[in-house]
Amino acid sequence: MEPWNVLLASHVIAALFVLAIGPVQILRRRRDRTHRTMGYLWVAAMYYVCFSSFWIVSDGHFSWLHGLSAFTIVTVTLGLISAVRRNIPAHRGNMIGSYIGIAVAFAFAVSAPGRAIPRLLAADASTAVYVTALVALSVAVVFFSLRRGEGRRSEDPRRKQDQSVAATSAGPAAGPK
Repeated sequence: MEPWNVLLASHVIAALFVLAIGPVQILRRRRDRTHRTMGYLWVAAMYYVCFSSFWIVSDGHFSWLHGLSAFTIVTVTLGLISAVRRNIPAHRGNMIGSYIGIAVAFAFAVSAPGRAIPRLLAADASTAVYVTALVALSVAVVFFSLRRGEGRRSEDPRRKQDQSVAATSAGPAAGPK
Protein backbone atom coordinates (compact mmCIF):
# COMPACT_ATOMS: atom_id res chain seq x y z
CA MET A 1 0.00 0.00 0.00
CA GLU A 2 1.25 3.46 -0.88
CA PRO A 3 1.87 6.12 1.74
CA TRP A 4 -0.75 8.84 2.17
CA ASN A 5 -1.12 11.05 -0.89
CA VAL A 6 -3.82 13.34 -2.31
CA LEU A 7 -5.64 10.47 -4.06
CA LEU A 8 -5.77 8.30 -0.95
CA ALA A 9 -6.78 11.18 1.32
CA SER A 10 -9.55 12.35 -1.04
CA HIS A 11 -10.74 8.74 -1.43
CA VAL A 12 -11.02 8.34 2.35
CA ILE A 13 -12.77 11.71 2.80
CA ALA A 14 -15.28 10.87 0.04
CA ALA A 15 -15.88 7.45 1.63
CA LEU A 16 -16.51 9.07 5.01
CA PHE A 17 -18.91 11.49 3.30
CA VAL A 18 -20.78 8.57 1.72
CA LEU A 19 -20.92 6.76 5.06
CA ALA A 20 -22.28 9.86 6.80
CA ILE A 21 -24.94 10.67 4.20
CA GLY A 22 -26.20 7.09 3.91
CA PRO A 23 -28.15 6.86 7.17
CA VAL A 24 -29.64 10.32 6.61
CA GLN A 25 -30.96 9.18 3.24
CA ILE A 26 -32.12 5.75 4.38
CA LEU A 27 -33.78 6.71 7.67
CA ARG A 28 -35.52 9.95 6.69
CA ARG A 29 -39.21 9.46 6.07
CA ARG A 30 -39.72 12.27 3.56
CA ARG A 31 -38.50 11.84 0.01
CA ASP A 32 -38.32 15.47 -1.04
CA ARG A 33 -35.99 17.96 -2.68
CA THR A 34 -33.51 17.57 0.20
CA HIS A 35 -33.48 13.81 -0.37
CA ARG A 36 -32.83 14.28 -4.09
CA THR A 37 -30.05 16.83 -3.60
CA MET A 38 -28.35 14.79 -0.88
CA GLY A 39 -28.80 11.75 -3.11
CA TYR A 40 -26.99 13.44 -6.01
CA LEU A 41 -24.13 14.34 -3.66
CA TRP A 42 -24.08 10.76 -2.37
CA VAL A 43 -24.02 9.29 -5.89
CA ALA A 44 -21.22 11.64 -6.98
CA ALA A 45 -19.15 10.78 -3.91
CA MET A 46 -19.91 7.08 -4.36
CA TYR A 47 -18.69 7.16 -7.96
CA TYR A 48 -15.55 9.00 -6.86
CA VAL A 49 -14.85 6.42 -4.16
CA CYS A 50 -15.36 3.53 -6.57
CA PHE A 51 -13.43 4.92 -9.54
CA SER A 52 -10.55 6.29 -7.44
CA SER A 53 -10.09 2.87 -5.84
CA PHE A 54 -8.74 1.52 -9.13
CA TRP A 55 -5.65 3.72 -8.71
CA ILE A 56 -5.10 2.60 -5.11
CA VAL A 57 -3.44 -0.80 -5.31
CA SER A 58 -1.21 -2.94 -3.10
CA ASP A 59 2.02 -4.00 -4.73
CA GLY A 60 0.50 -3.35 -8.16
CA HIS A 61 -2.33 -5.85 -7.65
CA PHE A 62 -6.08 -5.47 -7.34
CA SER A 63 -7.92 -6.96 -4.38
CA TRP A 64 -11.47 -8.14 -3.78
CA LEU A 65 -12.27 -4.52 -2.84
CA HIS A 66 -11.75 -3.53 -6.47
CA GLY A 67 -14.32 -6.13 -7.49
CA LEU A 68 -16.68 -4.64 -4.91
CA SER A 69 -16.00 -1.19 -6.44
CA ALA A 70 -16.91 -2.43 -9.92
CA PHE A 71 -20.07 -4.08 -8.59
CA THR A 72 -20.98 -0.91 -6.67
CA ILE A 73 -20.63 1.21 -9.81
CA VAL A 74 -23.24 -1.05 -11.41
CA THR A 75 -25.62 -1.03 -8.44
CA VAL A 76 -25.43 2.74 -7.92
CA THR A 77 -26.10 3.27 -11.63
CA LEU A 78 -29.06 0.87 -11.52
CA GLY A 79 -30.36 2.66 -8.42
CA LEU A 80 -30.09 6.02 -10.14
CA ILE A 81 -31.87 4.74 -13.25
CA SER A 82 -34.57 3.19 -11.05
CA ALA A 83 -35.16 6.53 -9.31
CA VAL A 84 -35.47 8.34 -12.63
CA ARG A 85 -37.96 5.71 -13.81
CA ARG A 86 -39.85 5.99 -10.49
CA ASN A 87 -39.20 2.34 -9.64
CA ILE A 88 -38.80 3.09 -5.94
CA PRO A 89 -38.42 -0.50 -4.63
CA ALA A 90 -35.55 -1.15 -7.07
CA HIS A 91 -34.03 2.26 -6.26
CA ARG A 92 -34.19 1.58 -2.53
CA GLY A 93 -32.74 -1.92 -2.87
CA ASN A 94 -29.81 -0.85 -5.04
CA MET A 95 -28.93 2.17 -2.92
CA ILE A 96 -29.20 0.39 0.42
CA GLY A 97 -27.20 -2.52 -1.00
CA SER A 98 -24.54 -0.09 -2.25
CA TYR A 99 -24.40 1.53 1.17
CA ILE A 100 -23.98 -1.85 2.87
CA GLY A 101 -21.19 -2.66 0.42
CA ILE A 102 -19.25 0.48 1.22
CA ALA A 103 -19.79 -0.08 4.95
CA VAL A 104 -18.27 -3.56 4.60
CA ALA A 105 -15.35 -2.17 2.59
CA PHE A 106 -14.81 0.53 5.21
CA ALA A 107 -14.87 -2.01 8.05
CA PHE A 108 -12.24 -4.05 6.22
CA ALA A 109 -10.11 -0.98 5.44
CA VAL A 110 -10.17 0.10 9.09
CA SER A 111 -9.58 -3.33 10.63
CA ALA A 112 -7.08 -4.97 8.27
CA PRO A 113 -3.54 -4.58 9.59
CA GLY A 114 -1.06 -3.08 7.19
CA ARG A 115 -3.59 -0.88 5.41
CA ALA A 116 -3.27 2.90 5.44
CA ILE A 117 -6.16 3.70 7.81
CA PRO A 118 -5.07 1.42 10.68
CA ARG A 119 -1.53 2.81 10.32
CA LEU A 120 -2.91 6.36 10.52
CA LEU A 121 -5.01 5.47 13.56
CA ALA A 122 -1.94 4.01 15.28
CA ALA A 123 0.37 6.89 14.32
CA ASP A 124 -1.98 9.89 14.57
CA ALA A 125 -5.44 9.06 15.90
CA SER A 126 -6.25 12.72 16.57
CA THR A 127 -5.96 13.57 12.86
CA ALA A 128 -8.26 10.69 11.92
CA VAL A 129 -10.84 11.80 14.50
CA TYR A 130 -10.52 15.44 13.36
CA VAL A 131 -11.08 14.56 9.68
CA THR A 132 -14.02 12.30 10.54
CA ALA A 133 -15.60 15.05 12.64
CA LEU A 134 -15.12 17.59 9.83
CA VAL A 135 -16.81 15.28 7.33
CA ALA A 136 -19.73 14.63 9.69
CA LEU A 137 -20.04 18.38 10.32
CA SER A 138 -20.02 19.11 6.58
CA VAL A 139 -22.82 16.60 6.01
CA ALA A 140 -24.86 18.21 8.79
CA VAL A 141 -24.27 21.69 7.36
CA VAL A 142 -25.31 20.60 3.86
CA PHE A 143 -28.40 18.82 5.19
CA PHE A 144 -29.60 21.70 7.36
CA SER A 145 -28.82 24.25 4.65
CA LEU A 146 -30.98 22.29 2.22
CA ARG A 147 -33.76 21.93 4.78
CA ARG A 148 -33.66 25.65 5.54
CA GLY A 149 -33.70 26.53 1.85
CA GLU A 150 -36.62 24.19 1.31
CA GLY A 151 -38.60 25.88 4.08
CA ARG A 152 -37.91 29.34 2.65
CA ARG A 153 -38.89 28.21 -0.80
CA SER A 154 -42.35 27.13 0.36
CA GLU A 155 -42.80 30.46 2.23
CA ASP A 156 -41.59 32.64 -0.66
CA PRO A 157 -44.19 35.44 -1.15
CA ARG A 158 -43.44 35.63 -4.89
CA ARG A 159 -44.35 31.97 -5.20
CA LYS A 160 -47.64 32.54 -3.36
CA GLN A 161 -48.34 35.49 -5.63
CA ASP A 162 -47.60 33.37 -8.72
CA GLN A 163 -49.95 30.68 -7.43
CA SER A 164 -52.77 33.17 -6.81
CA VAL A 165 -52.29 34.72 -10.26
CA ALA A 166 -52.43 31.26 -11.84
CA ALA A 167 -55.64 30.46 -9.92
CA THR A 168 -57.36 33.69 -10.98
CA SER A 169 -56.24 33.45 -14.59
CA ALA A 170 -57.85 30.02 -14.83
CA GLY A 171 -61.18 31.79 -14.46
CA PRO A 172 -64.35 30.48 -12.93
CA ALA A 173 -65.17 26.85 -13.37
CA ALA A 174 -67.48 26.21 -16.28
CA GLY A 175 -70.84 25.24 -14.95
CA PRO A 176 -74.27 24.64 -16.44
CA LYS A 177 -75.82 27.64 -18.28
